[in-house]
Order: sequence, then C-alpha cells, then structure tokens
Amino acid sequence: MGSQGVKLLLLDFNEKTLDKTVDEVKRKGIEAHGFLADVSKAEDVKRYVKEAKEKFGRIDFFHNNAGILQKPSLLHGVEEAEFDQVMAVNLKGAFLGLKYVLEMMAQQQSGSIVNGSSHAGIRAEPYLGVYGATKHALAGMTLTAANEYGSQGIRVNAVCPGAVKTTMTDGMVDDSENSSPMQRTATADEIASVVSFLFSDEASYVNGVVMPVDGGLAV
Repeated sequence: MGSQGVKLLLLDFNEKTLDKTVDEVKRKGIEAHGFLADVSKAEDVKRYVKEAKEKFGRIDFFHNNAGILQKPSLLHGVEEAEFDQVMAVNLKGAFLGLKYVLEMMAQQQSGSIVNGSSHAGIRAEPYLGVYGATKHALAGMTLTAANEYGSQGIRVNAVCPGAVKTTMTDGMVDDSENSSPMQRTATADEIASVVSFLFSDEASYVNGVVMPVDGGLAV
C-alpha cells in the first residue's frame, strides 16, 4: 500500500524494532511514521488513533495485525500468566483497535479494516489452543463488525495465514512445510498482497470475509 502512495503509521512496543522497520520502509520512498504502543492498553490505542488523525486527517485503512504466539503446549500445561498475556495482545488488543478505529471511520462514513487472524482461527491447531482461541474470536468479531458497519461505508475482513517465514515463527515452520499441500511456507509479501487486495477498490464489495491464505492447509 505504501508503494501506491498510502501514508503509514507503524506500531510496535519495541523502540529498536520500530525504528528499524520505519527506516526500511522509508528507504523504499514511502512516507512512514513510527509510534510506540502496547495494543493491550486502551490509552495507547487511543493515542495512536489520535496520532493518525493529527498526521493524516483520517484513517482509510487499518491492518489490525498485532499478535504473539504461545509456547506450544497441551491445554492443561498452559500457565495462567501466559493465557492472560496471549489474550491481552491477540484478542483485547484487536478489540481495542477495532473499537477506536471504527469510531473514527464511522464519523468518516468510510474505511477498510483487515484483521490478522490465522489458519488456527478456522481449524483446530493442536498445542496452540489459547492462540487458536484468540484467532477464532477475532474471526467472529470480523463478521460482526462487517455486519454492523457495512451500511456506513466500512468494510471489515480478515486474513488467515498458515505458517509464514517471520522472526515470530522461527523454528516452527518446518512441520508446516510438510503439512501444507504446497509443501512450503508463505512469504510475508504473499500475505501482504492479499491484504492490499482487500484494501483496494477491486475489493469494494468484499465485506465480512475470513480468508484463508495458507496454501491449502485448511482444506
């Protein structure tokens, strides 16, 4: 989207990682700004929405994609503290983003949101029960938001990637390569292309879709 002239506000809770990402994007000639935020805290979410409004005047697109993985475990082995952390970032953080961005988009009477779910949000994923629960819930919120806000010119969809080669999935992709019909993991660019399509005018009548982008893993 940035290569098409969209101005970006990038979020991270880690300043070093955020600065690196912003620099990489700027080197491509894209206007990008960084903002430190803990998405599980309402005040941080309200601040980044306010920042976007002050810098750009409006929010046209929102990729609601902050998330963390859990340590693979049977359900009875999950510690309560880990449960709380995964829920706080993946579910509460996604909800807060929707809450405050939808409020602004409703005032604009326009906008497009793509939530970052997972193939674990549309099928059972052994040993990732808590993570999967957050992604199932996010898929449900996507459908509800699409229904509630479609009449206000707002589209809400979700993408459900399988394994993607990122720093978050290092050491976890080998098994997925064996289970995917395409016998490989996705690249981040392949997921980004689908997100860009859902934001685009070509998808102007696409609303309430929870789209697998997993090489057939969910089949």
